[in-house]
Amino acid sequence: MSPLAKLGLVWRREFAENVWMALDTLRTHKVRSSLTILGVVIAVVTLVGVVAILMGIDRNIRQEMQSFGVRNAFFFHFNVGFNFGPRSAEERMRKPLHYDDYLAVRDACTACEDTTVWLFRSGIERARYKNEEMLGVEFQGVPANVFMVLPNAAVRRGRAFTAGEVENRAYVAVIGEDVATGLFGQEDPLEKEINVDGRNWRVIGILEKPTGSTDEDDRVLVPYWTFHKSYPNEERHLIIIQAREGQLALATDQARAALRRSRRVPYDKPDNFGYATPDSVIAQFRDFMAVIAIAVSVIASVGLLIGGVGVMNIMLVSVTERTREIGVRKAIGARRRDIIWQFLTEAVVLTGGGGVIALLLCYALVYAVAALVPTLPAYIPTWVVVLALMMASSVGLFFGLYPAVKAARLDPVVALRYE
Repeated sequence: MSPLAKLGLVWRREFAENVWMALDTLRTHKVRSSLTILGVVIAVVTLVGVVAILMGIDRNIRQEMQSFGVRNAFFFHFNVGFNFGPRSAEERMRKPLHYDDYLAVRDACTACEDTTVWLFRSGIERARYKNEEMLGVEFQGVPANVFMVLPNAAVRRGRAFTAGEVENRAYVAVIGEDVATGLFGQEDPLEKEINVDGRNWRVIGILEKPTGSTDEDDRVLVPYWTFHKSYPNEERHLIIIQAREGQLALATDQARAALRRSRRVPYDKPDNFGYATPDSVIAQFRDFMAVIAIAVSVIASVGLLIGGVGVMNIMLVSVTERTREIGVRKAIGARRRDIIWQFLTEAVVLTGGGGVIALLLCYALVYAVAALVPTLPAYIPTWVVVLALMMASSVGLFFGLYPAVKAARLDPVVALRYE
């Protein structure tokens, strides 16, 4: 066996002995060890738990935003995306986008492959079929091309309505999967009539539920001009552009310019409308996540500091209690580094064990949240597990260094005489 291999074998044996001694010490002082790592456990659970929820929401939002089309951009009279806090007075006073604004964008955007529009209605809508009723359906009027522009408007069963049905103001509807299940149960919804706000609509298609969405698919899409005829005073339009491949930025700029001209915005004034792309919405959410992560990191750092002080205190007590043992070990040939590694290993095993306990609690919490609140996604990525264990172990390594060095510096003669 080569000298390097022998050295590695000796190091592994010494490390295993140190770990075993550390575990034996922890078993001997169970209550003291548990109280010592409590701060570490709380800090790791807080950090990992919040990160798990944020990562789950991030994955869900990313999937939902991508289901709107990676080449699409959205324009609305309010700012689009994550808005925290009340809207400004200027934003509240903005006039809705009109159909003429949509036409202006459609005609001016040469980088757009297609352009479509949604017309919304204010208030809570009820959909009814026989004795079944659903409250709060998303009732919208759309052109026929919306089914080609938006990936999340794919029809799973039946068909989409045609441009002719839009122009002729037909009373037909394409409904979401959860509307079909909620109103019809096991009955086939196709060619049946549902009642929305006192008007009957013939169901001709069922939408496919967007990938990754945890929300109910409660959409009821009807032809734009039929909707406009039924609710002539509704003016809230959402304009959606689909850019040509690789031209999303240019298409967005062209649409913005067209809207500014259509809405007569002076050149020195800001936009009086909002716009966003799926990527920009995801970026907004991640900026928000970063703020939350910083706040949670500060809280977790305080917990780790408290846990670290507790570890140092307990390790100092352990050094005092085992002074005679240290003297015996040094008398029979133990070196300073052997004593240092013994106590450092004990501190790292102590806090590392706290990290493992915290991770087990986090996994239990994630599964409990998934079972109790399916709409709140959460998962723990591998890198968070590694980071949590490294963080917990580093606390033991840092705060256990001073007690370990103090133990190593004890005079063996004085240590052997210690009572």
